[in-house]
Order: sequence, then C-alpha cells, then structure tokens
Amino acid sequence: MNILAVGAHPDDIEISCAGTLSKLKQAGHHIVICHACKGDKGHYTIPPEELTEIRRKEAQEAGAVIGSEVVSLGFGDGEIIAENQENRMIFIDLVRYAKPDIVITHAPNDYMPDHIAVSQLVFHATFFATLPWFRTKNAAAEKVPGLYYMDNLSGLGFEPTFYVDITDHLETKLDMLRKHQSQLVWLKEHDNVDIVDFTTTLGKTRGIQAGCTYAEGFVQHLVWTRPNAVRFPV
Repeated sequence: MNILAVGAHPDDIEISCAGTLSKLKQAGHHIVICHACKGDKGHYTIPPEELTEIRRKEAQEAGAVIGSEVVSLGFGDGEIIAENQENRMIFIDLVRYAKPDIVITHAPNDYMPDHIAVSQLVFHATFFATLPWFRTKNAAAEKVPGLYYMDNLSGLGFEPTFYVDITDHLETKLDMLRKHQSQLVWLKEHDNVDIVDFTTTLGKTRGIQAGCTYAEGFVQHLVWTRPNAVRFPV
C-alpha cells in the first residue's frame, strides 16, 4: 500500500504517527512524509532562510531512519490558508503524486492554525484529486483514499477510534523525533516542553487505553465515498 502522512511542520509527523509509519514501512509499504510548511519561523534567533535549510536537513534525516520519502510543499509558517484555491491545487497535486491508499493528517481540532489549515486542505484534496478537470502536474487520482486523523497534542478533545500498537517501534519513533534537534530546542524554549518525554508519555497513555505498552491513536474519517473498510495493514 501507499501511505501519505501530511503534517504542517517538520517534526509533526514524528510526534504523532512515526511509530505507525515505522511499523508500516517494516511491513513493506511505501511511505511518503510531507510537511506543508518549512518550519522557518520557529526560532528566537535563527533567521527564516537559515532555519529553512536546517529544518529541511533534519526532516530528511528523520525520514531516512525508516527509509521513507520526504517532501515539502514550501509554505512559510503561518502563511498557509485553507480557503484558497491555489493552495488546494497544491495539495491536490500532492495526493495525485503520492497515489495513497491511506492518508494521515492533523485532526480538525488541533491546537494551532497551521495544523487546522492542513487538516482542511487534506480533506479537500483527497476528494478533489479524483476530479480530472482540476488540472495539475500529475494525473487525476483513481480513487478517494482512506483518511485518518492523528492524535492532536496532549489528546485533548481527541477520542481514538483506532489504535496501533507501536511498542516495538517506540525507539525508532523517538530516534526520528530526535533528528529534529532545532525543533526540540524551540519547543523547550517557547513552550517549556521536553517533546521526547511528552511524546513518550502520550504513547504510554494511548497504550493503556489500547491494552499494550505504547500505542498511537487515530480517528478514521468515516463518510460516504471513503473506502471505510480500509485499515492500517499492521
């Protein structure tokens, strides 16, 4: 299967669903990790142009841990707007490029505007990518993929409908997350959060709920035209 995971910034995917991606990759499935924004404004002193390159390299290193493809859509932080047709077309072309069976993205009620905008754009794109009269670089998709929302940070207002046991993949997930060293520093300075400990704690909480040691939680977007029988093949 082809799996497309779309986060707003470098490190979002690693925080919320990298354990599942590691497990899927080990099982032989193709993974594309996409961050919509460059992560160019998340620092107190490093200017955006320099930070963009740092974050790009960190994202590539994180994806390399499991051998996944990593792409960026090149939006500036705080500059991604859901109700914009040009932006929708960029996301439509992403879906057509990846040809996913399943797409993972932010929950609609996540904590910051870029995350919410990406969630909305992915929702639009996964349907409209099948309509050939939306002209993009890549040809129209043949099917509407399954859509899953990954845990929003700290799990507030998020009740998983599907869990993946990542106990055997937690260290790989944390290894991927630690590649984002500039993000780890930023989150500590800006939010006073040790994101590695934070992520481990949430994984343990979801594991308690799922009946295993560590888990990641998801909500499947169950609506008509979605292939709702499609589940993570893990």
